[in-house]
Amino acid sequence: MMKVGIFFGGISREREISFAGGRTVYDNLDKHLFEPVPIFVDSLGNFIHLEWSYVYKGTVRDFYPPVQSIPEELSGFQMYVESLGKLTESEASEMASKVGRKVNPSDFSDLFDFAFLALHGPFGEDGNLQGLLEWYGIPYSGAGVLSSAIGIDKITQKKLFKDLGLTTPDYEVIETKDLEDDIIETTYKNLKASLGMPLVVKAPRQGSSLGVSIVKEDNLEAFKHAAKKSLFIEEVSQSDWVSLSDDDKIRFVHDFVDVRLGIGLPVYVNGQEDHIIYNPKELYDHLSSSFDKEGLESVSYQSLDAEERLLIEQHVKGREFSCIVVEDEDGTPLALPPTEIVRGNEGVFDYRSKYLPGMSRKVTPIDLPLEKVREIQSDCEDLYKKLQFDVYARIDGFVTEDGTVYLNDPNTTSGMMPSSFFFHQAAEIGLNPSQFLTFIIRTSLACRIRSGKNTVVTKPLLRTLDQQISHSNSLQQESLKVGVIMGGYSSERHISVESGRNIYEKLASSHKYEAIPIFLTGDHDNHELYELPVNIMLKDNADDIKLKVNQALAGEKNAILTEAIEKAKPITNKYAAGACFDPKPLNYDTLKERVDAVFIALHGRPGEDGAVQKHLNEKHIPYNGSDVDSSEITIDKYVTTEILGKKDIFVAEHMLLEKSIWQEDAKAAIDQVESRFKFPLIAKPADDGCSSAVMMIKKREQLENFALAMFRSEEEVSEELRLKLDLDKNEEFPSKQRILIEELISAKDADHFLEITGGMLTKWHEDGTRSYEVFEPSEALASGEILSLEEKFLAGEGQNITPPRFSTNPEEQKWVSDAVRKDLEKVAKTLNVQGYCRIDAFVRIWKEEKKVETIVIEVNSLPGMTPATCIFHQAAINGYKPFDFIDSILDYGIKRTEANLSK
Repeated sequence: MMKVGIFFGGISREREISFAGGRTVYDNLDKHLFEPVPIFVDSLGNFIHLEWSYVYKGTVRDFYPPVQSIPEELSGFQMYVESLGKLTESEASEMASKVGRKVNPSDFSDLFDFAFLALHGPFGEDGNLQGLLEWYGIPYSGAGVLSSAIGIDKITQKKLFKDLGLTTPDYEVIETKDLEDDIIETTYKNLKASLGMPLVVKAPRQGSSLGVSIVKEDNLEAFKHAAKKSLFIEEVSQSDWVSLSDDDKIRFVHDFVDVRLGIGLPVYVNGQEDHIIYNPKELYDHLSSSFDKEGLESVSYQSLDAEERLLIEQHVKGREFSCIVVEDEDGTPLALPPTEIVRGNEGVFDYRSKYLPGMSRKVTPIDLPLEKVREIQSDCEDLYKKLQFDVYARIDGFVTEDGTVYLNDPNTTSGMMPSSFFFHQAAEIGLNPSQFLTFIIRTSLACRIRSGKNTVVTKPLLRTLDQQISHSNSLQQESLKVGVIMGGYSSERHISVESGRNIYEKLASSHKYEAIPIFLTGDHDNHELYELPVNIMLKDNADDIKLKVNQALAGEKNAILTEAIEKAKPITNKYAAGACFDPKPLNYDTLKERVDAVFIALHGRPGEDGAVQKHLNEKHIPYNGSDVDSSEITIDKYVTTEILGKKDIFVAEHMLLEKSIWQEDAKAAIDQVESRFKFPLIAKPADDGCSSAVMMIKKREQLENFALAMFRSEEEVSEELRLKLDLDKNEEFPSKQRILIEELISAKDADHFLEITGGMLTKWHEDGTRSYEVFEPSEALASGEILSLEEKFLAGEGQNITPPRFSTNPEEQKWVSDAVRKDLEKVAKTLNVQGYCRIDAFVRIWKEEKKVETIVIEVNSLPGMTPATCIFHQAAINGYKPFDFIDSILDYGIKRTEANLSK
């Protein structure tokens, strides 16, 4: 079996996306062919053979630097290892030993046979690592040294585009000296004369989505701001800083040091190379002390890794696309169906637009006349050949209103999140992520052989892999068929799709199970079920999936997709023989014939309310999670809280605000709430998912608006109410009959207070009894007032610390953890939770009295199962890889059904 070293993390500003992408590769490698070896690259460039459990942390900062290595005065801030200052070799090795083992390139050949590169930006996709691997004789994925060096350098690309006669936006290159105060106005005038307005300002050697902005208005100050952004300079004015509240100042520092949002640390102060700020506390203190001085209007910070030149491009108004080009087994480029990027109002496909949900949409293929799409594909293949790219590339571009195709910003490494272009477009030719990764590894080996380097090692690897692929395809698999139900019609349907895809991918990369993706839509009275082909499963969100299902059932065929499938037949036949491209309607009767078991990946209603479980019970189909009775209780937060309170379990003070009462006399209903609760308080739907419309209410007017929105008769919340409630553009807000009002839980007089979320697994015993394995909980850190949907479930978005920081004293940490887990087990037993669950709570700790209070907020019977969700971190501490955890959940459901049938 080939050992594959997965390089992820890295030095660049896109390290979090690289970390999440590396985890995707780690999970999706075909375990029958490959053994994954995680090689984490820290932000100082150290290679660490990472213990597998850390692969499942939500962000790099959740585990590195390790909590034990962070000075106590800095423990309140999220930071990367470079914020600890200059480390000695022994300090770096000691830190690495807490999460794995620091390794040198000379150790690589002892650890793995092949390197899969999931790194982005400088020192990842620029040829540096590729050259290092060639020196040590390790074959690797993707582009070689030359094409990687071209791919990272936007200025070199532009020159080559012009020399090779390729159509690309006009451009100019300026240097930092052109931005000095005495000549910046002249520079700006010259750029306008040369390129017109708007202007696109780019950092030339970063990844494709960082340090990019558009100067839309003819405004010198806007140009200065854009230039500073691309040079990673942050200027803070005295007036802006002093106007912030204490909480907002902390939030400002948080965003400043986050390399996805700000310029990161360390930084030079006012351009002085001898004055460097390394950590968030130093930054906060420097800002606070600087503006105590008389007359200081602003302070400037610049990243140590700032650019010296800027690429300024003509703005092209048109439809934006991205196209993955791969090679067939003969090395011939093949452009996959290009994807249109439909952005919000930001005007540029930057980091947030690319990686955060709802900020943009992907439409595959781009909706253009057939010949124009063919032209895009032909141009991308031509560019691929002329720039001497290898294995695969992602090529971006625009199509203007007059039909001109502009190519721009080719990338030799694509994002590898589950729904990225990389997997999204491969799915259109029938390859699921596991199969596509096998294809990329095989193509990379063939490419390295063509380079003529170290072929004595690479040729046997390729020969063996081909034999194993052929053998694997010929095996008659006796796999258990598991239908993964995702989607639904609740406000959490999009997160359900993320959960369902993750479950599908974990099962699909194993040989124990055959995963079958099933999409549920419809309404309470009619569940519509569809078996999905992989290309539809990987669409952006639940609504896109529903649209594609309806189009397919109506007989709509896309000529570009049909062509792509035909051209890719040799690839598909080898890696995904028998791939299906059309959805199939199902009902619960036909589902019984199609699957052996079901994994319900739904959130809210239906799913967590027992409705789907009723149908599955009728057909004797095993499923994950709690049974009907328990689910009907835990979906109702009010009923759950009432039951727990009567069992002497700590819960928040609470009451119901019902629509019928509110409609009779809204003022009296709000008065009743005010008579029982002080502001701020928490308002949420009484019976929906864990993050749906949960809001901290600070005053009466806000509560009135919340009730108006929740009790509305219209389908959508009015724009006026959205503004008053400060709802994000695409944030859904359900319409319900009941609002649960809760006190805002606080520390009171406790010595320590924190928010946690705790997962557990139940085990079925032969005598029919059940036992609970309660995991170490996670400490949840919110960037705002309430943990957002993204922070709970999406890679790189929230910070969870597992185990939680109950105490710095090991003995105290243990007894608090034991007490909290005992409380969580009592909750699960009281509610008859089965299979697994996640319980959200607050914890108060009194050290002198050795007293702990666990205040339960809610119980999730079908917790989120996205790649980044913290239940996987918790399970990992107990030795469960995600597949093992999912396998145990399914095993419980199967045994429960067998026991019920035998009665």
